[in-house]
Amino acid sequence: MALTNEPIQETINYEKEPIIKARDVQKWYGSFHALKGITLDVFKGEVIVIFGPSGSGKSSFIRCINHLEEHDEGQIIVDGIELNKNMHNIEQVRMETGMVFQQFNLFPHMTVMQNITLAPVQVRKWSKEKAEEIGMQLLERVGIPEQAYKYPLQLSGGQQQRVAIARALVAEPVLILADEPTGNLDTHASDEIAALLRQVADDWGRSVVMVTHDPRIAAYADRIVFLKDGVIVDETPLNGKHIMPAAVTGEKVAMK
Repeated sequence: MALTNEPIQETINYEKEPIIKARDVQKWYGSFHALKGITLDVFKGEVIVIFGPSGSGKSSFIRCINHLEEHDEGQIIVDGIELNKNMHNIEQVRMETGMVFQQFNLFPHMTVMQNITLAPVQVRKWSKEKAEEIGMQLLERVGIPEQAYKYPLQLSGGQQQRVAIARALVAEPVLILADEPTGNLDTHASDEIAALLRQVADDWGRSVVMVTHDPRIAAYADRIVFLKDGVIVDETPLNGKHIMPAAVTGEKVAMK
């Protein structure tokens, strides 16, 4: 789906085939059973927050979705492609998936524009001109076009994460996976990044799966999935009400 200047703002259709279909996903690290039968659907244009304490399996699950970690049992299908030992399938899923990390993972010796255009030029064989044109459009959309030719260390943490989101979007993926994207940011920057990821779904029709342990950030979701000890223990639709589920707070509390 090409980027446009007009918002899409499609209604989420829960009757269509999901972008992500996970069934009884199991993951071990040696004798440690990290994921104990995760079953979850994620739909086009939906923002899902996976919430829970450290060690609950949040990051393990999200990393299995694009095969940064290999699940041991169960089934994961992304945009109709099953993740298994077939390298072609793995490559296809990764081409349809953008990843945003807590640590930004920008190359410090490259400019912002070079960070954004590196993969499209080298992997997708785009021309430099095409990659830079789309890269600048994305920097405008994430609000920092003036930073295009600066280096990452010249930017604030929030600006670096905006670059990381632009980089994740440049190849026009159907899905964005964000692993603790606000973990290194202050409150103001965290709110800005969470709102930007919400906009990615609302305006561009992308699906977003975001891992966090911050209740304020979880409130930007359409649905919150709460993990504990590798098991989904609660799943709550927010429907725009910004209400945290009882499994998170002990009681339902309205979020600002």
